[in-house]
Amino acid sequence: MDAIRKQASKLREQVARQQQAVLKQFAGGLGGSEDLLANEIELQQHQKLEKLYISTRSAKHFQRDIVRGVEGFIVTGTKQVEIGTKLSEDSRKYGAENTCTSGSALSKAAMSYSSARMDIERERENLLKALGTQVAEPLRAMVVGAPLEDARRHAQRYDKVRQEAEAQVIEVARRQAKVKESNANPDNLSKFEAAQARLQELKSNMSVLGKEAVATMSAVEAQQQRLTLQRLITMVEAEKHHYEKVVHILDRLEGEMLQERQRIEASATAASVSPMSTSSPPRDESKNGSADNMDYFLGEVIHPYQAESDAELSLTVGDYVVVRKVSNNGWAEGECEGKAGWFPLEYVERRERILGS
Repeated sequence: MDAIRKQASKLREQVARQQQAVLKQFAGGLGGSEDLLANEIELQQHQKLEKLYISTRSAKHFQRDIVRGVEGFIVTGTKQVEIGTKLSEDSRKYGAENTCTSGSALSKAAMSYSSARMDIERERENLLKALGTQVAEPLRAMVVGAPLEDARRHAQRYDKVRQEAEAQVIEVARRQAKVKESNANPDNLSKFEAAQARLQELKSNMSVLGKEAVATMSAVEAQQQRLTLQRLITMVEAEKHHYEKVVHILDRLEGEMLQERQRIEASATAASVSPMSTSSPPRDESKNGSADNMDYFLGEVIHPYQAESDAELSLTVGDYVVVRKVSNNGWAEGECEGKAGWFPLEYVERRERILGS
């Protein structure tokens, strides 16, 4: 369609130049050089109006493309919200109802993921709402709005009068030729003068309508450019803000999961070297020679440890433990705050005295 319109525009400009040549041939009877200058100005105005029409039409199509794209984002994004919300609910349900006997690490991770996923879907809903209200709606209003339609009506009225003027140029030339052929016959002369008056009237109307059309189309073009750029910037900023929040949520979730995994690995390491079963308390291994004979010493807890059975002792960083027995496989038995049990020896460091603090 654009190629056809460009060809039509070029053809009309050629016809206009041919008509100007006709006017130039009969310049003496149509106002001379001043009339030719007016025709040149009118041609430039017509060319500018053609460019404005093409520019505003392209911008309108681009605005419509953006609206359609945003509408597509909203449709697919809404479906993603539904899927993500369902996944969040399933994760929360597993975390709340899990009955695993070997630990609650996965339950905690599922609950954390559920919360983070719900936060992400809320952020996605906020993004879709912003794209709809701040991008699609303003552009849609401009695509179908009155300013563009009014400007096009101005251009169409101008175009109609211009076509009439082009036809009248031919009529004036034909009437003037008849006047010359009939040696200034009064009837032919009267018709020539009437045709000439009609041409001047059309050219005057065309000049006024052309200026109005150029002014309104220029205003619409400027508004299209400004508003479309603003909406594009708004869309980019909304998406950037959305993804920044999502990254923050995922960073927090990753940190929680990695911390839980480290705790599990530490517990697994301790269990792999534990001299006792988690279901029964340790035996007095000093009786069978499996524990080192040594004096008591004081140890400061440098890594936390959560007891896995009643025979083990939970440790908190900063606490002091009276170490009473050390096993050959890396476990120690001691007492802290009135409680006694086994714990990994590497979780404490020997101290000669307790700090005053």
